[in-house]
Amino acid sequence: MLRTLLLLLLLLPSTLSADCEVCTKVIDDVRLSLGDRKTWKSKPAVEAALEKYCKKKELGVREKKICYYLTPIKRDVAQPFSLGLPSDKVCKRLEKVNPEVCSVRFPVKTSNMEKKDYSKLRVKQLKSILADRGVECKGCAEKEEFVKRVMETDHMEEL
Repeated sequence: MLRTLLLLLLLLPSTLSADCEVCTKVIDDVRLSLGDRKTWKSKPAVEAALEKYCKKKELGVREKKICYYLTPIKRDVAQPFSLGLPSDKVCKRLEKVNPEVCSVRFPVKTSNMEKKDYSKLRVKQLKSILADRGVECKGCAEKEEFVKRVMETDHMEEL
């Protein structure tokens, strides 16, 4: 029980960060698969756990993409990981080696959003929602036009 609480406290700062969100999830999952904190200190064990995680068949598209970026630099992953740094800090260090690591993001969840919440999103997020739905917004120049198009296509499921 105490070990689980300690692990959650270690992982908490990384889950609050929206930056490098997919990378932090992958690092957290690898950390959980290692189990005991003593195992984290072994760089070969961290590298093997990363390889094992990335070979899983049930990984999502974004996790696979992060694995594609992390597998060639697994030594660079193992170094800060073995020092016990939080996952978000590990990912920030890895961003210096490969800038694409932090560019992978989960899609914006729209199922629980109210109509007025769309106006709070950035245009880039609105465009990604439309792209996920397979809809183009031709002639859209202003944010309000994107918001209107997202609300018009709200009934469509994401592809």
